[in-house]
Amino acid sequence: MILGRSLKKGFLLFIGFVSWLGTSALWPCTLALVSGKATIDGRPLMWKNRDATEVNNKMLYFSGIKYKFIGLVNAEDAKGESVWGGLNSEGFAVMNSLAEDLGSQGKGGADNGRLMKQALGECASVADFENFLGRIKGSMNLSADFGVIDAQGNACFFETSRSSYDKFDARDPRVAPFGYIVRTNYAFSSPDVLLGSGFIRFERISHIIQSARGQNRIDLKFILQEASRDLVNEKLHSYPLTVALPSDPASPLFINTSDTINRYSSVSAVVFHGAPSSEKAFLATMWALLGQPVSTVAVPLWVGAGKVPAATTGSKTAPLNSLSKALVSYLYPDQRSRMKQYLNINRLRTYGGEGILGRLFKIENQILEQTAAKLNEWEKQKPAEAEMAGFQEKIASWAYESMRMAFPDMKIEN
Repeated sequence: MILGRSLKKGFLLFIGFVSWLGTSALWPCTLALVSGKATIDGRPLMWKNRDATEVNNKMLYFSGIKYKFIGLVNAEDAKGESVWGGLNSEGFAVMNSLAEDLGSQGKGGADNGRLMKQALGECASVADFENFLGRIKGSMNLSADFGVIDAQGNACFFETSRSSYDKFDARDPRVAPFGYIVRTNYAFSSPDVLLGSGFIRFERISHIIQSARGQNRIDLKFILQEASRDLVNEKLHSYPLTVALPSDPASPLFINTSDTINRYSSVSAVVFHGAPSSEKAFLATMWALLGQPVSTVAVPLWVGAGKVPAATTGSKTAPLNSLSKALVSYLYPDQRSRMKQYLNINRLRTYGGEGILGRLFKIENQILEQTAAKLNEWEKQKPAEAEMAGFQEKIASWAYESMRMAFPDMKIEN
């Protein structure tokens, strides 16, 4: 009987470990944190390309212990127990990537999403977040590079394990001499430089941000349309968006996206555009790309709207996410084994004569223009909740319908 209980316990532990592998093995996100001194408009920018095994993503609106907030969640997580990037009413935003080298033997981070949800409901600033990490030390299974910004212009990374954290301030010239910090899936504070992952992506995003910083062109549009959709393998020096395509359409150009910033496993992206001041925290904007970045458009959301747009949420998944999945299926036509990592560049560049990105950017550019004009209005006079809700609903609905018209032959499945 005792042996039977022991075997049962061992079996349950094994199943738990396999389950952990299934949910955690693909969290290799790419992050950038840019302080106001490095952006064109002087406001901080924070960006995350999210990679995960759960392809259905959506937005939810929350009422926390102290503050209301919006967050990116797995669609199957109906109550939003874990948030994978979010913004609250005080202009405080948080994101993360799994830092595989900060966990116990590379196994950690099960509470990363729960921590971010809790922090969004309790923290108004980066200082609050640091105090929060001190309070919960040792009580949660953490293994992450947490990025945070606030309405005061602070922008920091916290490399965090279960029992400790190390702070990296993007406004400190000793830490970030050019005003920005990037991360993938390892920590600079890790005792073992051989652990972790995302080294090729780290080299690529470092190269991209450094180049843009030198040209003084780091802004929202650069992050959305260049950084988040980048398909270059830094080690192979491949440039699939400009290389000559094969003349024979029966032999299209494919690329492996396992080591690019926009990966085959990228399921969403979020960009946080910080508030201009603490007095105007309501202007802090969360831009959501629901789906692989090369297959969707960014839409703006504000906590002050009191809800999220219908196109960004749903009982199963968001309509924008469903449409993105249809485009992903078109771009990755062979799902056998590792073939699912290969993107058809011919399809990306030639669809409808102008390519998928060309059509997406036409839609997104109009969203950016209309949103910039509206934010200028709101900066002069704070809008009512109904006005913010109405505008973001209109923009998100138009984005979805415009994508439906731009890609009429895509079969959408929820």
